Amino acid sequence: MDRRTFLKQVSLWSAGILATPPVFRITPELLASEPGKSKVIVGKGKDYEKLISDVLVPLGGISLFVKKGSRVVVKPNIAWDRRPEQAATTHPLVVKALVQMALDAGASEVMIFDRPCNEERRCYKNSGIEQEMEVFKDPRVKCVHIDKRKFVPVRIDNGKSIKEWEFYRDALEADCYINVPIAKHHGLSRLTLGLKNVMGVIGGRRGKLHKNIGQNLADLNTVIRPQLTVIDATRILLKNGPKGGNLEDVEVKDSVIASIDPVAADAYATTLFGLMPEDIESTRAAYQMGLGEMNLSKIDVISV
Repeated sequence: MDRRTFLKQVSLWSAGILATPPVFRITPELLASEPGKSKVIVGKGKDYEKLISDVLVPLGGISLFVKKGSRVVVKPNIAWDRRPEQAATTHPLVVKALVQMALDAGASEVMIFDRPCNEERRCYKNSGIEQEMEVFKDPRVKCVHIDKRKFVPVRIDNGKSIKEWEFYRDALEADCYINVPIAKHHGLSRLTLGLKNVMGVIGGRRGKLHKNIGQNLADLNTVIRPQLTVIDATRILLKNGPKGGNLEDVEVKDSVIASIDPVAADAYATTLFGLMPEDIESTRAAYQMGLGEMNLSKIDVISV
């Protein structure tokens, strides 16, 4: 099944025409780049907006991902009622830079959203992301709250642990999905990086996913496939994650990591915490499913 057929099923289900949930199957073109060909760009600097532009150059620039007229989703982590300096949410300037680049590339719409764990209005405001999006004063920029009516059940035929789950329709239908997590500690999964950021675009009782979380995340990431992953490591939360709160737990790195391969991005980001990719269950499971490369010796790491 190709993406066009799958999205047609999503539309028919949402319209009440299709009685059974849309079916998603992995096909070769949905997988990441060939093993051994993955490229990770690592940038370091104080000017975060310039840094985002710099790390995308070796990947081909934003125009490789965002075409004129594209509907774009920029998916940060806005899960917690925390200020930017507490390193529990994606830095607002990182999000702002990606939104601006998408607009410059000719996007017809840029949506920014997450399904927070804390009260959503406070999360959006205190993260600083909502205010930065208001600066644009551009009707194409839509920083919106999740609409529960938009969740679509999807059968995951290739899932090893999950066979059906609800996904947010706007995430499924985006022409370009840009994943923008923050790198931080997580009490259950050890780290939360790019693969785990999918939790913000799924419905249902997410707590059920904590059992066998590594394989569950890999299964979910077969459906949501970002064209680009940009990991915010401008400051990282070393412990007491994912919510954090204590500034003593935060280390300033002034870094961002970008890749077309979401597994490779997570694999490299793991090293910022003194860990190896194989230490993270979701990275191992996604690699074993062919969703990307986790072997650091087979990843081309480029510093800018």
